[in-house]
Amino acid sequence: MARTPSLARALLTGVTLLGVLGSLGSLAACDAQTSESAGPGTRGKPRPITPVAGCAKGWTDPSDRSAGRGPARCAPGAPAPKPLKKKTKVVVSASTLTAEYLAPLRIGVAKGEFSKEKLDVEVKLLPTPDALPLLAKGDVDVQYAAPEAAVLNGIRQGFDIRWVAGNFTPAPGSRSGFWARLRPGETAGGVSLKDRTVGTLIGKGSVITYPMEKVLSAHKADMDSVRFQQLGPAEVLASLKNGGVDAAWLLDPVWRQVDGDADYAFLGGQPRGEPLGGLLFGPDLLTGDPDAGVAFLRAYIRTVNTYFAGDYKKDKAFLDDLGDVLKTEPDTLAAVPSLRMDWEIRAGTVDRLQKAYATAGVVEGDPLPEDKVVDRSFYAEAVGHKP
Repeated sequence: MARTPSLARALLTGVTLLGVLGSLGSLAACDAQTSESAGPGTRGKPRPITPVAGCAKGWTDPSDRSAGRGPARCAPGAPAPKPLKKKTKVVVSASTLTAEYLAPLRIGVAKGEFSKEKLDVEVKLLPTPDALPLLAKGDVDVQYAAPEAAVLNGIRQGFDIRWVAGNFTPAPGSRSGFWARLRPGETAGGVSLKDRTVGTLIGKGSVITYPMEKVLSAHKADMDSVRFQQLGPAEVLASLKNGGVDAAWLLDPVWRQVDGDADYAFLGGQPRGEPLGGLLFGPDLLTGDPDAGVAFLRAYIRTVNTYFAGDYKKDKAFLDDLGDVLKTEPDTLAAVPSLRMDWEIRAGTVDRLQKAYATAGVVEGDPLPEDKVVDRSFYAEAVGHKP
C-alpha cells in the first residue's frame, strides 16, 4: 500500500492556508489523479453488496440531522472480520494521537480489530497540511481529518481524495465549542463579537467555520468583522485566559477549565446530529485496493459497535484502556461526556461547509457536488446496505 514518502514534509510546514492551497494546486497540476468516479460502488464494475449479520440497523437516513438522532449501530462484534487474502499495510495520518475522537482508531489497533482483517495499520503523527499532499500521492493511505477548505480545493485541482466515514457528534452535555471572555458588565446573552479576536487551530479554512458562522451571526458579527489568530493546541486556552484573544473554540476536555467561571460564556458548538470530520481515503484505497478500503472501515465500524456503542466511560476498565492508548489520565477523560461515535456522513454537510468557506473567502471556483467529496459506498458495503 503506502510507499516510502517521496515528498518532504517541510514543503508545507508552517505555511499559511494560502500557501497550502498554492502548493496543492501546483502538485495537482504536476501529478493529477482522476476524480471522476466515487468509490467501490461506482468506480468501474459495481461491487456486490450482501446483507451483513448483526447490521440490520447499521444504516440511517442520511438526511436526518436531528439532535436526538441515534447513530447507526450493529451488534457488538459486527460486522464480522473478512480477512484479506494477503497482509496489507495501511498508513494512517492524524494531526494528534491523543484526542478522544481518535479513540476508535487507536483502540481498534490496540485490540487487534484491524489485524483480524489482515491489515497492518501504522498511525503517523502529521500536521494536516503536511499529510494532504502525501494522501493525494499515495504515500499516506488514510487521513484522519475533515473536509476542510484545503481538502476541497485539492479535490477541485484533481486530487483523488474522498471523505468516506464520519467520526462523532457531541454528547448532549458537552460544551465543546465557542467560548468568549466576558467584558465587565457583559452577559452571555448580550455578547457582541464584532471587532473581537478569535483564536483557532486552523483559521477560516477549518470545518468549525460552519458552526462558528452561526455563533457569530447570533452575536452581532460575521467572518469579516472578527480577527482570526491561528494558535497551537497548547496555546488556545492560555491565550483566551491572558487576553491574547477574546474568544476561542475549545475542545474536550479543555473547556472544563472555564466551565462555571463567570468570566467566560459558552456561545455554541458543533451541530448535535452532524459529524464534521472523520476518515479521508486517497487513491490507494479508493481505486488501487478497494478491498482493503472496505476491510479498513469494517474494522473501524466493528470497533465502534464493540467498544463505543453507548456511554463507554461507565466501564472503568475500558476507561483505563482508553487512557493508555490516548496517553491521558482516565479521570481527565471521565470529566467530559462520552462522544457519540458516528461513522455515517449526513447529506448536505459538504454543501453547508462550502457555503461557510465561500463566505469566509477560502475556497476557489464553483461549489463541488457532494459525490466529488463524499463516498458512502465503503461503509455501505461494510455493513451490507444497498443505498
